[in-house]
Amino acid sequence: MVKPTSHEEYLSAVPQEQRSALEDLRRMIHDAVPEAEECISYGLPAFEWRGKKLVAYGAAAHHLSFYPMSGKTVEAFQDDLSGFKTSKGTIRFTRETPLPEELVQRMLKARIAEMLEGG
Repeated sequence: MVKPTSHEEYLSAVPQEQRSALEDLRRMIHDAVPEAEECISYGLPAFEWRGKKLVAYGAAAHHLSFYPMSGKTVEAFQDDLSGFKTSKGTIRFTRETPLPEELVQRMLKARIAEMLEGG
């Protein structure tokens, strides 16, 4: 399997029913942090902000994932994420149960604040 070199290349290999949910998440990230730059990190579509990794996303066989690249951010939003499966740095969701845009925006703000503090 060849590692993708762009978000478009990654998304083109994802089944359409999952792709649309990831495209929505991608748009939410762009809307919330327009100055973030797209990149690939560990084979996943990611975003950099001021030269540091901000967040990433990806698809698996039975779920989609949002990676705030910080266990601190995931932990801070545990109450808001009660309907989703989480691990230290991962939030799993599905096309049927996507992450709410307002929550994504708040998590991005918290992640940027953490980065500004040196985290």
